[in-house]
Amino acid sequence: MQLTLELPLPPSVNTYWRNFKGRTVLSAGGREYKIAVQEYVAAHNLPKFGNARLSASITIFPRDKRKQDIENRLKALNDALQDAGLFDDDEQFDRIYICRGSIKKGGGCTITVATIENEA
Repeated sequence: MQLTLELPLPPSVNTYWRNFKGRTVLSAGGREYKIAVQEYVAAHNLPKFGNARLSASITIFPRDKRKQDIENRLKALNDALQDAGLFDDDEQFDRIYICRGSIKKGGGCTITVATIENEA
């Protein structure tokens, strides 16, 4: 099985967590992103991968020319997809390919998730 999702730009790991009264908590941006991904998965009635071994091909579309580490977007993306029920645990990924796409107004992210046994 293989699925391609067109998602909003995930928050950077630098803004994903916040400290509140001595505790580390998910930031407002992180919570909003998780909700957006859950709504996308539900609206598109996507099938679930369960506990299959997975690979991912990800393109991050920055919103502007500022320097950024594209891999800093991976944690929020995987957490949101796991919470949306697309797969059981983000440890299921055996291969992840990530690249920078062109600048896109508002940013964005395209991810193709596939089961390992169905890859060409």
